[in-house]
Amino acid sequence: MFSFIKEKLKKAFSIFDSVRSFFSRSRLDEQELKALEISLIKADVGVKTARSIIEAVRKNNSENRTVREIVIDEFKKSLIPYVDPSARVYLLVGINGSGKTSLSGKLAARFKQQHKKVLMIAGDTFRAAATEQLQTWASRAGSDIVIGADQQDPASVVFAGCEKFKAGGYDALIIDTAGRLQTKIPLMKELEKLKRTIIKQLPNDKIETFLVLDSMLGQNSLEQAQLFHEASPLSAVVLTKMDGTGKGGIVFAISSQLSIPIAYISCGEKIDDLELFNPDQCIQQIVDA
Repeated sequence: MFSFIKEKLKKAFSIFDSVRSFFSRSRLDEQELKALEISLIKADVGVKTARSIIEAVRKNNSENRTVREIVIDEFKKSLIPYVDPSARVYLLVGINGSGKTSLSGKLAARFKQQHKKVLMIAGDTFRAAATEQLQTWASRAGSDIVIGADQQDPASVVFAGCEKFKAGGYDALIIDTAGRLQTKIPLMKELEKLKRTIIKQLPNDKIETFLVLDSMLGQNSLEQAQLFHEASPLSAVVLTKMDGTGKGGIVFAISSQLSIPIAYISCGEKIDDLELFNPDQCIQQIVDA
């Protein structure tokens, strides 16, 4: 992991510089523990993960491990590995601007490289130019696409797409959706309707529901994940724009507090700017930077 964006990701984890300043120590006094906790929270790892690290360091007197070793162990506990299920149906959800449309194209390209026949559905019929943007990504990826009319009921577009998917012998179905504001309950209800349509049309297929999060939002991403997870259980999270932020620690908050794995990380506009998230390599990137 990180082969294509290793240098860019240094910025995502640069805020861990102050955390790393404690790494060679094995014991900290209470004032130093407080400073470490503040550094961890500023790095967006979340209160739960930060407190688990502080308690582990506080109890370390008899074990004599370094803070670096403790941080690695606690980080490993908080990150849930994503097991790629080789599913056929992928539903992408998230707010406007999170990167769902570009992720649709990147996923399609990834599946095409695996010699899969891919179909995309333009489920965002409300945002201006959303369909055109997805058509552009579909063309770049070499994927077929189903589109509807402006303002058309998204569920009817998804229905038509599922019909084509069944009839066309496709291997992967990627469904882009409207950018729902997590506070607008009617839009969350619409998401539930879309999922019911997919289940009815493709009852034997497992649906991978990916929440696409803009990593630059930091702790706001955690609130989004909580609300989307309540509306429609999430399979995993995809973090986008990882090259433009110092808030990479959010991976720990999301994974530990919601028990949701991170599936992919993405940055840039190149069609291959997407990689599976590897927890161990992520941790190494942080502690060895």
